[in-house]
Amino acid sequence: MKKTVRDAEVRGKTVIVRCDFNVPLDDDRNITDDIRITSAMPTINYLVENGAKVILMSHLGRPKGEPDMKYSLAPVAKRLEELLKQPVIFLSVPEVVNDQVREAAKKLKPGDVMLLENVRFRAEETKNGEAFSKELASLAELFVNDAFGTAHRAHSSTAGIASFIPGVSGFLIEKELEFLGNAVENPKRPFVAIMGGAKVSDKITVIENLLNKVDCLIIGGGMSYTFYKAMGYEIGTSILEADKLDLATHLMDLAKEKGVELLLPVDTVVAKEFKNDAEHFTCDSQAMPADCMGMDIGEKSMELFSGKIRDAATVIWNGPVGVFEMDTFAKGTEAIAKAMADCQGMTIIGGGDSAAAVKKFGLGDRMTHISTGGGASLEFLEGKELPGVAVLQDK
Repeated sequence: MKKTVRDAEVRGKTVIVRCDFNVPLDDDRNITDDIRITSAMPTINYLVENGAKVILMSHLGRPKGEPDMKYSLAPVAKRLEELLKQPVIFLSVPEVVNDQVREAAKKLKPGDVMLLENVRFRAEETKNGEAFSKELASLAELFVNDAFGTAHRAHSSTAGIASFIPGVSGFLIEKELEFLGNAVENPKRPFVAIMGGAKVSDKITVIENLLNKVDCLIIGGGMSYTFYKAMGYEIGTSILEADKLDLATHLMDLAKEKGVELLLPVDTVVAKEFKNDAEHFTCDSQAMPADCMGMDIGEKSMELFSGKIRDAATVIWNGPVGVFEMDTFAKGTEAIAKAMADCQGMTIIGGGDSAAAVKKFGLGDRMTHISTGGGASLEFLEGKELPGVAVLQDK
């Protein structure tokens, strides 16, 4: 267990908090979805209410290690002021930390909030450069990591800084570790995992790790065609990782050996072209036409998978089961989302496209937990240690 802000004395102290304010912006630089900012508010509010002097930091976009004002955190500062109902000191300094910033940090009073410019304006950030880690640490007495979305990266602002000042977790990381950790290490059963997305190669270690823990593993999306090809079936022009056929066979054998029920789609919606208005029809997954590609799971698969999900006590879902960005081929992914919403057990969405899908179908508020970090939650499910968590103090 890692220490949280509750375990640290924050009153009167300067506390620097790594948040994930990597929010989407429109052409006029207006924030189009502020969930990442609102998710950080419990930690920020706690620090303000408990008399800390608060310095916030984050990245935004990919400015390639140099100042690029289209990635400035100015829109975030404005939104923070609205949410906090108080001024936020924001110095748009290309170097992120300089004498002006240091001076402003020294003048902070308890309850004040300051936001640094995009940490990725400095090339050293993503290289976990010691000098930049030290500069960030020099501004404060305590480091709080609340950016789960970047906790799998060893960067200056997520890991390096903790070499110079003590680090604890914020409430968002605490929540992520609690839900994902309990689900994987101490699940209520039956425990079902749904793995979708295009490639088996992206999820190999996750699948291997989950086969030691789940009762049922459902595989859908583009990766299912590699499994069918490995079984000797025709998959037409569907997405295929030809070099992963042996791996797919190994995973199916491993499931058998572990006594895990591994489910693949029994029927598939196919089309000749990869477009929303393509002519399409449903066929048996083991009898796909040679000139067609799989685009979604069929109704029998929706029924089969939904039944398993609804009866589960714990469900984790990562990756869509069809081309859900195209409305014509979103029905399977929507059926999974609805089954998750109807499930009475613990339902966890592992970030990324699954989180986007659940929101698209308006079912986000019916999930137990939606992870804020796609890559981080995947690495956590793989059983890997996350650098941004490992550096925090243990209880």
